[in-house]
Amino acid sequence: MSLTRRYFKSDITFSSTAAIALVIATMGLSGCKTSEVMNNGYIFDPQSLALAPVGSSREQVLLSLGTPSTTATFDGEVFYYISQKRTRAAAFMKPKLVDQNILAIYFDKDGVVKQEANYTLKDGRVFDMISRTTPTGGRDITFLQQILQGSGSGVNGARNFLNNLNPGQ
Repeated sequence: MSLTRRYFKSDITFSSTAAIALVIATMGLSGCKTSEVMNNGYIFDPQSLALAPVGSSREQVLLSLGTPSTTATFDGEVFYYISQKRTRAAAFMKPKLVDQNILAIYFDKDGVVKQEANYTLKDGRVFDMISRTTPTGGRDITFLQQILQGSGSGVNGARNFLNNLNPGQ
């Protein structure tokens, strides 16, 4: 009597299906990336910063550090070089701000560097470079609030608004 195992077609189909599913699952999981690091903005190195010391001209700063991320001209000219480092655990998650550096180069009236400052996330609040919104003074009010405040306040404003719609009453 022979003790050989017989393989049926259903056994082979199950084994090959399980092997294909295992390969697909492995490939799918290997495509998932974790802990993505994103660097945004200007990342400066100390060597290029050393080429623009205090007392150098505006042109020398532009040649050594390049075009600034933004400038300010209120109380003298200031060049800001902004960089941010964000991480996220998975591709579908919102990035979290981990590090932020702002290199500020202050110029005097003659266009000569009078001060250099390096601000980090600890020095102030988070500066969002992506939203591209400018905070304004005043209040944000809804359309209904604008109608109610029309030419008076509260009920009088609504009454005046309605009287303007129906002038015969």
